[in-house]
Amino acid sequence: MQWIGYSVCVSLIFSLNAQERELNMDEAIQLAAKNNNSLEMARLEMSKADQQVREAYGNAMPSLSFDGTYTRALKKPVFFLPDFDNPDNGEVTPIEIGSDNSIAVGFTAIQVLFNSAVFTGVGTAKIYQKSSRELYRAEYNKTVSDVKKAFYQVLLSQQVYETTKASMANAEENFRNVKILNQQGIVSDYDLIRAEVQVENIRPRVIEAEQNVLVVTNALKILLGIDAETKVRVKGELALLEVDSTLLNAQTAIENNANLHALQYQKQVNREIATIRRSEFLPTLSAFGNYQWQAQKNSFDFAQKDFVGTSQVGLSLSINLFNGFQTSARVYQAKIDELKVEQQVRYTRESIKTTLQSIALRLEEAHKRVTSQSRTVELAEKSYKIANTRYQTGSGTQLEVNDADLALLQARLNRIQAVYDYMVTRVDLEEILSYHNPTQN
Repeated sequence: MQWIGYSVCVSLIFSLNAQERELNMDEAIQLAAKNNNSLEMARLEMSKADQQVREAYGNAMPSLSFDGTYTRALKKPVFFLPDFDNPDNGEVTPIEIGSDNSIAVGFTAIQVLFNSAVFTGVGTAKIYQKSSRELYRAEYNKTVSDVKKAFYQVLLSQQVYETTKASMANAEENFRNVKILNQQGIVSDYDLIRAEVQVENIRPRVIEAEQNVLVVTNALKILLGIDAETKVRVKGELALLEVDSTLLNAQTAIENNANLHALQYQKQVNREIATIRRSEFLPTLSAFGNYQWQAQKNSFDFAQKDFVGTSQVGLSLSINLFNGFQTSARVYQAKIDELKVEQQVRYTRESIKTTLQSIALRLEEAHKRVTSQSRTVELAEKSYKIANTRYQTGSGTQLEVNDADLALLQARLNRIQAVYDYMVTRVDLEEILSYHNPTQN
C-alpha cells in the first residue's frame, strides 16, 4: 500500500511538473532552424567552404619549413687514394671521411611565382563558397516549408475537432429538447431514438478528431526537436491569406530559386576545375631559398662554434612533358561534369515553370472552393435553424433536423479543408521562390 501511494505521488508530481509550451508560427520556425539536422549540415558545409577559400589563398602564399636531421655513422664513407710512392703497382688506399655524429638544421622557404592551378583555385573556392550559401538558403526554405505545413496541419486538426464538437453539442441539445417533448407526449419514441442515434453517430468523429490533434502535434514536436514529454499548444488559427498574383511569375521564380542558383554556381565550379586540369600542361615556376647549420663530431659535445652556416637561393621550373594522357582524361572528366550540371540546370528551370503553373491552378481551385464553401456554410446554418424551428412547431421531422445538422458539419469541414489546401499551396509557392532569407549566414 505504501508503494502504491508513493507511485501515485510520483506520477502526480511528474504530471504537475510536465512542461507546457505555447508556440506560434514564428517561434516554431526559429526552433526548427536551431534544431534541424539537415540545416545544421548545410551550415557546416558553409564553414567548410569558407576554409577551402582560406586554403586556396594559402597555396598562393610562401611556405616556410624547418628541417633537422641527425646521422650516426655506423661505417663512415671512404674515398680512395693511389700509392704515390709506387703509382705503377695499381694499389689504392681507402681513406675514411666524416665523423661519427653529424647534425644539420635549417629553414627552407618556397614561393610559387607562376602556377595557373594555384591562382585559378582561389576563384574556384570562392564560387563554391557562394554555392554552399545558396544550398543553405534552399535548405532553410525547405525547413520553413515543412514547419509551416506541419503547423497548418495542427491548426486544421484543431479546427476540425472544434467544429465536430460544435456539431456534437447541437446534436446533444436537440436530443435534450426531443426528450422533453417525448416526455410530454408531443413527439414519438421514434424521433427520440433518431435524436439519440444522431448523437452517438457523431461521438466517434469527435474522438477521432481529438486523437488526430495529438498525432499531428507529436509530428510537429519531432520536426522541431521537442521532447515527447513536453506538452505543446499551438497558437493561431487557420485563416485565408491571399497570394500576391505578381509572385506567380516564372521569371521571378527562376531568378530567386536557391537550388537553381546553387546548380549554376556548381556549373561554374566544374568549368574552373576543367581550367585547373588544363593548367597541368603549363609550367610551374617557383623561387626557393634555404639556410642550414651543419656540424660533425665523433662525440656529442657539440658547441656553437662547431656549427657552420650555409645558404642558397634559386629558381625551380617544372614542365609536364608526358604523363600517360592523365591530364587529358582529367580535363575530359571535368567537362563531362560541367555538361551534367548543365542538364540539371535545364531540367530544374523547366521544373520550376511547370510546378509554378500547377501551384497557380491549385491556388485558383482552392480559392474557388473557399468562396463556394463559405456560401454553403451560410446556407447550411440557415437550413439547420429552419429545420429546428419546423420541428419545434410540429411541421418538420427529426430526420430533417439530423440531415441539416450533418449538412452543416460537412459544409464547415469542407471550408476548413479548402482554406488548408490554399495555405499549403501558398507554402509550396514560397519554397519554390526561396521566399525566406536565412536568419543565420
